[in-house]
Amino acid sequence: MSTSPTGNRPLATLAGTADLAALGPDESRFFNRELSWLRFNQRVLAEACNAAYPLLERLKFLSISGSNLDEFMMIRVAGLVGQVQRGLETPSLDGRSPAQQLAAIREMLADLSQQQQAIWRSLREGLAGAQIHVADEERVSPEAHTWLRAYFLNEILPVITPQALDPAHPFPFVQNGGIGILFTLTRDATREQLIEMVLIPSALPRFVRVPDAVTGGQVLYISIGRLIQRYAEALFPGFTIQGDGLFRVLRDSDIEIEEEAEDLVRTFRSALQRRRRGQVIQLELEEDFDAAAEALLLDQLGVNEAAVIKTDGIIGIDGLAEIVLEDRRDLKFEAYSPRFPERIREHDGDAFSAIREKDIIVHHPYESFEVVVDFIRQAAADPDVVAIKQTLYRAGSQSAVVGALIEAAEAGKSVTAVVELKARFDEEQNIKWASKLERAGVQVIYGFTDWKTHAKVAMVVRREGESFRTYCHFGTGNYHPVTARVYTDLSFFTADPKLGRDAAKMFNFVTGYVEPHALERIHIAPIDLREEIYRRIDAEIAHARAGRPAAIWIKCNQITDEGVIERLYAASHAGVQVELVVRGICCLRPGIAGLSENIRVKSVIGRFLEHSRIYAFANGHPMPSKDAAVFIASADMMSRNLDRRVEALIPILNRTVHDQVLQQVLLANMLDTEQSWWLHPDGSYARVETEEGARPFNCHRYFMTNPSLSGRGGALEAGAVPKLSLRRGAVA
Repeated sequence: MSTSPTGNRPLATLAGTADLAALGPDESRFFNRELSWLRFNQRVLAEACNAAYPLLERLKFLSISGSNLDEFMMIRVAGLVGQVQRGLETPSLDGRSPAQQLAAIREMLADLSQQQQAIWRSLREGLAGAQIHVADEERVSPEAHTWLRAYFLNEILPVITPQALDPAHPFPFVQNGGIGILFTLTRDATREQLIEMVLIPSALPRFVRVPDAVTGGQVLYISIGRLIQRYAEALFPGFTIQGDGLFRVLRDSDIEIEEEAEDLVRTFRSALQRRRRGQVIQLELEEDFDAAAEALLLDQLGVNEAAVIKTDGIIGIDGLAEIVLEDRRDLKFEAYSPRFPERIREHDGDAFSAIREKDIIVHHPYESFEVVVDFIRQAAADPDVVAIKQTLYRAGSQSAVVGALIEAAEAGKSVTAVVELKARFDEEQNIKWASKLERAGVQVIYGFTDWKTHAKVAMVVRREGESFRTYCHFGTGNYHPVTARVYTDLSFFTADPKLGRDAAKMFNFVTGYVEPHALERIHIAPIDLREEIYRRIDAEIAHARAGRPAAIWIKCNQITDEGVIERLYAASHAGVQVELVVRGICCLRPGIAGLSENIRVKSVIGRFLEHSRIYAFANGHPMPSKDAAVFIASADMMSRNLDRRVEALIPILNRTVHDQVLQQVLLANMLDTEQSWWLHPDGSYARVETEEGARPFNCHRYFMTNPSLSGRGGALEAGAVPKLSLRRGAVA
């Protein structure tokens, strides 16, 4: 029986166990990947019901659940639909055919959609109580009506185009994510009936806000669809509107690239055009949609395998993100300003001096992403820097890092940027950055055609005296200034010569296909990262069999790889205590006697999105300890990460950094009781409950109020960072 991170209760009594023999004939040793993802989105949606959160933050979680679900439909469901249409029967990890998976997904989708609408109605009522009104069906004041009608006539009417749907007018193309309205009309002069479509341009806002001067200080929004419906008589003079219905279309958005593509950039530009015209995967309709108009829509859009969602609520939950931007600090989390590492301040802001003295790890978003930007900016301005190499997976639309690389190239440095064109939904932005970098003189590399370069690595070569020194940055997250404010990630800076040599070999692998040999520290996918994970798990199995302490602690975003899961099952069977913090998809079934009774899985969902990947192995000593083997990585335990991406697994050897990653970051996630969910053997999740007499613990609050160990510099000697205790489950 294992010790719980929240006390001394046995693992079984916390996570629950079931006997392997008790599994039904249709139950697998694995959870279905797609259904596990939907359960993750249910946990995100549950945060919209969290009464401890301010109203607009709850609304944000609701909108995130909507955008998450859209991407799931456009990529994962689209892939399954394609398999069904091609007659493929390849089973999933849990043995389901594509058709069986689609059937199960649609059942869960209907429930999720109903939950979203119910939560929206509740939040809308709460927002009205806080003087933020969303006037879709309700009447508005005469003053607001006058303003809205004028806004429609002056701002909306000129940019929308009604189109008759009849043999003389071809059915218009509805783009991915497109929202439209079908109107059923009767011509007043002839009583002729016809159907007209109005597509809402994507450039228009999803919600229109009435000025405060008109509303007397109350906040009033109306959705663009409702606004058009409300004043549509101005669009159809001489007609009587018999009915109308709002709809929204999602299309297959996956991109397939031929391996022999000669011009990758041109191929991706073409593929992005095809994405906008992909097969319809989901059609959202208002519940009272006109039957004849609905039949026409289904026929013309070619809806066969698509999911049709009918709702009596809002169409396009993701659009609520616009209301979240409302400037009401009283309805949002208290503002948080990230710290700048004191270690670097002690060196007068000189990143190279601080890194040269000792390795440092920066914990985002609690510590500022500016330290990463400054690292590149200083390299660009430093006359002793001769070369900069960096991977760019997602850099965002306004990237200070890209700007710094351009400055470096313009200053005469040798700059190489590995720009990943296959970063989903960032392809277009990355093509723009690549063009801009090339114009500045940066050597832009697109990596492998069939592998994504997902590793987050930057290296700076600096002349110091008669030789050169390499400074490296290894990250668990992207070089993206916006996500760095909400994603929890680790930035590791080092001047370790061995890591520098390995980083150079990794870049040569990506830029010149020179497979690295004799790597000294780093493990790279798809070369040997999987083998190293296997080796570490097998070593823990050997420790357990020899009667030594054996444990595996992992924090990542997804675990879906069959080989890794089977290895963890073997570890559990051998008596290794396995603690997994998996935010999203988990195909591993925990707590099954004879299979995984020594494995627990929890998911942390809260104010910040847990994104860092940490892999820790007891190494024959009680966890946590200074002798544990600790790694950070860009990779999750998914087949695509291990076999079809370039990823990096970095050992953490510096004592202070090791303590921070293992006994601060990882342990705090394990101790969390306020934002955590246990995964049960049947696939359900339940919130972690604080034990009677114990203090609740929120890992995000802990990090916001306690600086990191390696970033403290000389201030660490004062003992200002509270230590976490596994045994006590509290701050020591």
